[in-house]
Amino acid sequence: MSAHLGRRLRKGATSGAVVAAAVAALAASQAPEMTPPPTDNAGGDRAVGAGDSATPPSGDGSATGNSPYYTELPPLNTPNKPGLPPVQLPVITGPAQAGIPASVLAAYQRAEQSIRSTTPGCNLPWQLLAGIGKVESGQASGGRVDANGTTLKRIVGPALNGNGFANITDTDDGLYDGDPTHDRAVGPMQFIPSTWATWGQDANSDGKKDPNNIYDAAQAAGLYLCANDRNLALKADLDRAILSYNRSTEYLNTVMSWFEYYRRGTHQVPDGTGVLPVDRSDNRGQGNRPLPTSPLTPSPTTPATKPPGTGTPKPDPTKPGGPSEVTKPPTKPTPPVKPPVTPPTKPPVPPTVPPALKVARLAVVSSGPLTATTESAFTKTPTVAALDAAGAPITGVSIRFEISGTTDTRFSGGATTATVTTGSAGIAAAPTLRAGEKTGSFTVKATVVGRGMDATAFTATVTERQADALARVGGDPLSATTGTTFGQSVQVKATAKGVLAPGVLVTAVIADSAGTQESADGPTFKDGGVRTLVLKTNENGLISLPAILAGDKAGEYVLRLTAPGGGTTEIKMTVTAPTATPSPSPSPEPTSSGTGSPEASPSPSA
Repeated sequence: MSAHLGRRLRKGATSGAVVAAAVAALAASQAPEMTPPPTDNAGGDRAVGAGDSATPPSGDGSATGNSPYYTELPPLNTPNKPGLPPVQLPVITGPAQAGIPASVLAAYQRAEQSIRSTTPGCNLPWQLLAGIGKVESGQASGGRVDANGTTLKRIVGPALNGNGFANITDTDDGLYDGDPTHDRAVGPMQFIPSTWATWGQDANSDGKKDPNNIYDAAQAAGLYLCANDRNLALKADLDRAILSYNRSTEYLNTVMSWFEYYRRGTHQVPDGTGVLPVDRSDNRGQGNRPLPTSPLTPSPTTPATKPPGTGTPKPDPTKPGGPSEVTKPPTKPTPPVKPPVTPPTKPPVPPTVPPALKVARLAVVSSGPLTATTESAFTKTPTVAALDAAGAPITGVSIRFEISGTTDTRFSGGATTATVTTGSAGIAAAPTLRAGEKTGSFTVKATVVGRGMDATAFTATVTERQADALARVGGDPLSATTGTTFGQSVQVKATAKGVLAPGVLVTAVIADSAGTQESADGPTFKDGGVRTLVLKTNENGLISLPAILAGDKAGEYVLRLTAPGGGTTEIKMTVTAPTATPSPSPSPEPTSSGTGSPEASPSPSA
């Protein structure tokens, strides 16, 4: 009855003006888009764009080459009888058709999460992948996959040889589909090899792009549906995406039926226990598309068909010796049959997802500007949180921090890169940053190791150390005579808000008497004969100036000192000429007589 109802619903869903108008409104484009459908489109499963020709479609522009698919529709709720009040149905776990095998469900949800983080504008819902997976392979043949998500046997469609299907010559040398002559649709999402060559993915990070792996196939299908900047939240783009997978109006309606069914609710079932559909678009049953297991055994509730002429014959009441004359065979006591002991089904162990693949974004945790003065440590450090699509933190993610820029800022230990693993709160903080001697701005970028995502960037700045006050420490006035050296030492203290300021660059200039510009003559610093020096305060905030030569020009000068932050002080310098020394007095000349000749010395006797 359910199969009969499904066929009736399918026939109704693929005919009528509403469906024709909806599909005819879709715009044509290149693969993986679709070509416009014919306006009548009443031919059931006729390929869209095939027209009325008897020639099979080429399969170009579709993921599956327009291969056959399952046409069974989801079950419907029984409507209320006329004249009776609405009945509230009891809440149950869900019908068997709503169950999706655990690994298959995980693959769909992981693909949605990954694509929403890289292509958020597509708005891919995992229920769309589930709808396509149901129609293409019955959810990987009821979830018959191994622990890594690979089907136990290959799911391969019929040869696309033009005999009722597209005609596609082999493109993979039989690598995926085992057919060296023609291509066949392969895997749980039924990609033809040529399409897989373009869209194949390695979503489970095993180093292989395998169309028979549900994780790889679901990721590839999601990206294929999102191609050409589609926004699947828009009905027109959603229809185009589905029709690009298989260009059939019945296919579109069947997938949409399952999509809406799964959106209303679903639940997880163990791998290998999913319900397998039966009806096929090629009307030749499921044997035309090999499944990864042996043919299904009869349902326990369906008695096996006996060959004719076997078993106990039914009596004919119209003949002599009717029912009253039938001799019943003697009955023996039937021993009680012990029900078979079924071992409990262990829930499937989903493959381990690397923490990096779970990350949807890196959120900035540290706030406020990252600043430091030269040769000091930053008080804050770049910090991020690794979050999944739902905003939950992810533990064990490796975050790489990298410094880029022209400053000489480094992490502790002198490195420009550092890798940190997120903790239980999903947070990773970079090591302490320490500024060097160069001022300026630089960037610290945070990225997820092993995950292709845009970096989260932090801007940091290094500024000069500052002092708002400079003062000379003791000492006599600076004075010297020309040609000599100032005998007084000069020591200056730098402070910032009353606290000693180490590491501050102080500029000392010997200026003219007005103190406005460097002097063109007069005193110079002994080291190098220059009149401008830049000195750095020591750990006590002090600088000591070298000796100062007075020069050869007497006059008044100013020693002016300045520091970043506004600190300044001026010290007067006096250079004088040396004091003149008086010449010595000449010796007196000896006296002479009137005759002009020297007088004779009186003799001792006189």
